[in-house]
Amino acid sequence: MINHVRGKVKLGFEDLGEKQLKNIVEPVRAYRIQLGRTIAPAPPALTVSGKPSIAVLPFQNMSDDPEQEFFADGITEDITTELSKFRTLFVIARNSSFAFKGQSIDIRQVSSKLGVRYIVEGSVRRFGSRVRITAQLIDAGGGDKHIWAQRYDRDLEDIFAVQDEVTIAIVTAIEPRLAFSERKRALRKPPENLDAWENYQRGLWHMFQYRSADRDMTLAFFRRAIELDPNFSSAYAGIGYALYTQIILGASPDRKNDLKTAFEASRTAVRLDEQDPFGWVGP
Repeated sequence: MINHVRGKVKLGFEDLGEKQLKNIVEPVRAYRIQLGRTIAPAPPALTVSGKPSIAVLPFQNMSDDPEQEFFADGITEDITTELSKFRTLFVIARNSSFAFKGQSIDIRQVSSKLGVRYIVEGSVRRFGSRVRITAQLIDAGGGDKHIWAQRYDRDLEDIFAVQDEVTIAIVTAIEPRLAFSERKRALRKPPENLDAWENYQRGLWHMFQYRSADRDMTLAFFRRAIELDPNFSSAYAGIGYALYTQIILGASPDRKNDLKTAFEASRTAVRLDEQDPFGWVGP
C-alpha cells in the first residue's frame, strides 16, 4: 500500500484507482510512479461504508438553452432526495456531489474522493417541446461497470410533472438493480472475509432461492451478520422472514419451534428499529 512508502522514498505516486485484473475477482488499487517528483502529503480518501454508498452527480445540460440547467439540477436533486428515503442506502449529500458540476470527471476518482461504491449520472437534452433524459447507474468499485441505463422521452407540457415522473421512474429502476448487485458482490467474496452487511446480503441471496436446501445457509449468514453487528435489525428480520417462508411452503422440519424463533427474531428486529419495514413482514 502507498502508506507503506509515503515519506520513505523520494518518489511521487499517482493514484489510478481500482483496476479489474485478469484472473483476480476483487479490483486491485493501482498507482503510477512519478520519477523526479517527491510525494506530497494528501488527506486520506473516504472509505466505503458497509451498506451500499451512492452519489448522484449533476445531470449534464446537453441543450443550447441555458434555462435547461435548472431542470437538469432539479432532476439531480430529486433523485438524491428519493434515494435518501431508502434505509439500505448511504446517499452522499447534494453539496458534495455538486462540487463536480461542470467538470470532466473520472468515475474512479470521484468514487475515491466521495467514498462511494455506486454513481448515478445522466444528461438532459431539449428539442422544442420535447425533452430527452438519460440516466445510468455505475458500479465504480467493479471496473466502472454499467449496471443499468435508460432513456426517457417526454413532452414538456408541465415541467414539474415530467420531473416528478422521470425521477420516480429512475429511482424505482435503480434500487432493485443495486440490491441485486450487492448480493452478487457478496457472492464473489470468500465467506470468511465478509462483513456484517455482506453476510446479510449472502443470507438474502440464499433466502430468495426459496429452497429448503438453502435454509441452513440462509440462517447461518444472517446469524453471522448479527454476531458482527448485534444491532443489525434487518438481519433479525431476515431470520424471521426466512423461517416463516419455510413454514408457509411446508418445508419446515420443526414448525412449532421455527414459528417461535421467527416470532422472536421479528420482534427483536422491530425493537431495534421499528422504522425498518422488513421487521414487520414476518409472523
